[in-house]
Amino acid sequence: MIRIEARDLQKQFNDRLIFSQINFSLQSGESLAITGPNGSGKTTLVRIISGLISPTSGQITYHINGRTYAPHEVYGVIGLVGPYLQLYLNLTAWENLEFFSRIRGVPVDKSRLKRLMAHFGLAGRELDLLKTFSSGMLQRMKYVVALIHQPEVLLVDEPTSNLDEEGSETVYQLLEEQQKDKILIVATNEPEEIRFGRKRVDVTGQK
Repeated sequence: MIRIEARDLQKQFNDRLIFSQINFSLQSGESLAITGPNGSGKTTLVRIISGLISPTSGQITYHINGRTYAPHEVYGVIGLVGPYLQLYLNLTAWENLEFFSRIRGVPVDKSRLKRLMAHFGLAGRELDLLKTFSSGMLQRMKYVVALIHQPEVLLVDEPTSNLDEEGSETVYQLLEEQQKDKILIVATNEPEEIRFGRKRVDVTGQK
């Protein structure tokens, strides 16, 4: 069982207040939608929850098996998909998967990774350089990378960005599965995607 707690999160960039007084609690089997207009701070909040940046004040903690951790201490349980997730375009898809597997400290499970590639419509592209992929293919590849280590916490910023209808449906199936017994956090403005968050934090007006 994993629990995430956010207490009075505030973020400023120089003199600009992005948001303040963000509070929520999530545990395994629960989901959260982060909503608000473009530029309101949705991505900033996702980056704080994932440990990529720190809040100006307040605290985000992960509680796992009776112990408390900061986000940067639990990368092994977090999967992240977002526009800022960088893949290596001059490497092949397979080289990217091997690289991110090593970073996550998990063995390269070739059969499972091939199944993931096929599930996201990338079968047969394992040896192609990512710089030959379309924007939609790169988005699907980000999901494969995020799922390498079967994360207990999945954070998705703009879930269906650059995806066609078929790709979007594959993502929706993944989000439905994730929210059954794990933690799902989705940042979006799209009503079709907001529905995946049983809880909601609207960063609009959180000043």
